Amino acid sequence: MSGDTDVTLPRSVEVFDTTLRDGSQLEGISLTVDDKLRIAEQLDWLGVNYIEGGWPGANPKDDEFFRRVHSELKLDTSTLVAFGSTRRKAGKVDSDDTLRHLLEANTGTVCIVGKTWDYHVTAALETTLDEGVAMVADSVEFLRVQGRDVLFDAEHFFDGYKRNPEFSLRVLEGAVEKGASTLVLCDTNGGSLPHEVERIVADVTRYFGTDVRIGVHTHDDTGCGVANALAGVRGGATHVQGTVNGYGERTGNCNLTTVIANLALKMGVETIAPDRMERLTPVSHHVAELVNMPLNPQQPYVGTSAFAHKAGLHVSAIARRPDAYEHVSPDAVGNGTRFVVSELAGKSTLQMKAVSL
Repeated sequence: MSGDTDVTLPRSVEVFDTTLRDGSQLEGISLTVDDKLRIAEQLDWLGVNYIEGGWPGANPKDDEFFRRVHSELKLDTSTLVAFGSTRRKAGKVDSDDTLRHLLEANTGTVCIVGKTWDYHVTAALETTLDEGVAMVADSVEFLRVQGRDVLFDAEHFFDGYKRNPEFSLRVLEGAVEKGASTLVLCDTNGGSLPHEVERIVADVTRYFGTDVRIGVHTHDDTGCGVANALAGVRGGATHVQGTVNGYGERTGNCNLTTVIANLALKMGVETIAPDRMERLTPVSHHVAELVNMPLNPQQPYVGTSAFAHKAGLHVSAIARRPDAYEHVSPDAVGNGTRFVVSELAGKSTLQMKAVSL
């Protein structure tokens, strides 16, 4: 049971992992191609719907990854995705290098990013709004003709929608009309708050109805990356993008290990297969080792301190009734209860610690 009475939640939500692209932009992370292949293997074992492998043509590592992945890695549950951008302004799709590299990556699904904030079109791209729409529509159409499933990442969508909703929706319409299967509303600078995300996603969901899947891509600049993703689902999104352990540029992306557990265990929305939920903790820890960054011990659900108990009264109660002080069973996410001996420890703590040794 979700506990929500004011919204109708979806039965399931697609999980799109971008650890290998967006996650690798975190300061201090530098993945080898072998690292990327091993992380992709872990993500497939976890059971996410999509694995975004990188941006072909952007750097030699991503090019090598896409050359090797098809022969070296057999994905059982996940769909591999190549990422890129729309054609250049005033350019032609059939001679655009970015679109060519997307096709050369040889993935059945691609994700392209395009501008949906009028300010970025006129100030950053220095082109007209009509051309901004055409860049998206032309690119989607070209990739669809080439047989690709196309997801459209609507860059800075929430900022753009707040200022000029007519233009932002016009860009989305162009993508849908040319065959995009999913519209991913991106809070690119991470500045939106949950109530804004829920309202705007609900607006877009009502606008398009069942014609296209709506997704969200959130960042953690306000500390609301996960909360914004959950708000997006409340607004009607059925596709959530993020990274393992919240890796990403600046303060990070939506933490998939947290959002997957919250959706499934707190809101009753299926994400990964139920029998794979217990893989969350081992995958989180394994990926942390591969990126060579220590895992935050206080990370929800999967951290080493997520189910650690220090106060003597808590430990005494847990010995009798574990659910009295643990909001979910740690076994559900592959973690475990841990008892910490300190000056606050009582007899029960010492007894439980001794049993665990």
